[in-house]
Amino acid sequence: MAKKKTKFICQNCGTVQLKWMGRCPDCDEWNTLVEELEETTVDRRNVKFIDKISAKKPIKINEIEIGKEERFKTGIEEFDRVLGGGIVKGSLVLIGGAPGIGKSTLLIQVAKILDNIGKKVLYVSGEESVAQIKLRSDRLDIKSEDIYLFGENNLYNIEKIVEELEPEILIIDSIQTMYNPDLSSAPGSVSQVRDSTSSLMKICKGRGISTFIVGHVTKDGGLAGPRVLEHMVDTVIYFEGDRYNTYRMIRAVKNRFGSTNELGLFEMNDKGLKEILNPSSVLISERNKEVSGSCISSIMEGTRPILVEVQALVSPSNVGIPRRTSLGIESSRLSLLLAVLEKRIGINASSKDVYLNIVGGLRLSEPGMDLAIISSIVSSHKNISISEKTVVIGEVGLTGEVRGVSFLEKRLLEAKKLGFEKAIIPKSNLKNVKEIDELKIYGVDNVKNALNIILTD
Repeated sequence: MAKKKTKFICQNCGTVQLKWMGRCPDCDEWNTLVEELEETTVDRRNVKFIDKISAKKPIKINEIEIGKEERFKTGIEEFDRVLGGGIVKGSLVLIGGAPGIGKSTLLIQVAKILDNIGKKVLYVSGEESVAQIKLRSDRLDIKSEDIYLFGENNLYNIEKIVEELEPEILIIDSIQTMYNPDLSSAPGSVSQVRDSTSSLMKICKGRGISTFIVGHVTKDGGLAGPRVLEHMVDTVIYFEGDRYNTYRMIRAVKNRFGSTNELGLFEMNDKGLKEILNPSSVLISERNKEVSGSCISSIMEGTRPILVEVQALVSPSNVGIPRRTSLGIESSRLSLLLAVLEKRIGINASSKDVYLNIVGGLRLSEPGMDLAIISSIVSSHKNISISEKTVVIGEVGLTGEVRGVSFLEKRLLEAKKLGFEKAIIPKSNLKNVKEIDELKIYGVDNVKNALNIILTD
């Protein structure tokens, strides 16, 4: 019979303590002691014999034979795109996001589609009762004969049901509510979250069950629990967007079976999440015409070009320190581009409040929209509108130069498809771009030349 002992290991210095303490006595760090379970089941006299039998030999990389991973589609194109082409059999996927943003809604919709193609789904909820999940399913008009609901948070009971039911898809909502009764810590603690994820990983890998885990997030937007949680799973997906906005984005920050650059876009309505197959037309559809401070840019999210609207508002400040507010990009990036404007163009915004917004709630980091950001700021500052048929693309350096971007032809074709007639691009990209009918292309090498063209209709 296995004898289990509890010990506490400091995550900072690695020392072992027999009881939990708020501060580690060796490194004086607070809240670093994590509970671990130690099992003593092996007779030390037989260790050499056991190791000899189970020992594995290294294999040459050229001699390893692998088969193509088995995938199946969820039927939701935007979700499949972020997963890398579909769900891989036996994969472990972690989905994080703010409360109420749509994690459970997406998973119950995925469960319905997978059930329609003959996959047995087990939905385990540690937060809601099965009656509450049923109410949500009725609201989303989800009716199925082969989706099983189970309200439980004890890992032993969950593993027993998985053995009996043998599902092909397992959904855990959420990992912070699961617990191992052998550990004395409360559900949601570092040790419980790590142990629960480890147990679920053994279940899904050993039985070939594709598993989705819902994770809570902290106030800073990161996944709650130990950082090792993200290392243990195969794929980490974040829900982005404002819960009070209709648009939702999903993005993979880790994916062992695909790219981490893809973006999926959804719209939340009374029937759940509806995928947006052409984000560009939606994101710029409500743009006001002949209004200063608005500029369109074409960005790349993975393999997909998306047109986005950048809005800026520059107004006189009535406080000693002017405000610098940005939504959708980092505030440090806005400060950098304002410094370039002041030094290289001579536009002084030190006494002005500057507000910047990426329409639709998108959060972007691509440098290819730098020139569009600067153009929208200057447009608002001078109260000169930018033509609604102009798209602006380019990265801006600290010396005021406009630097080249990747996949420019895809960006321009997307702009042409939506009726744009004028494109401002980096001059270094001009020689590699083919002529596009009905789209006049201008190559610029610095911000000053770009603004002369952009602000002249």
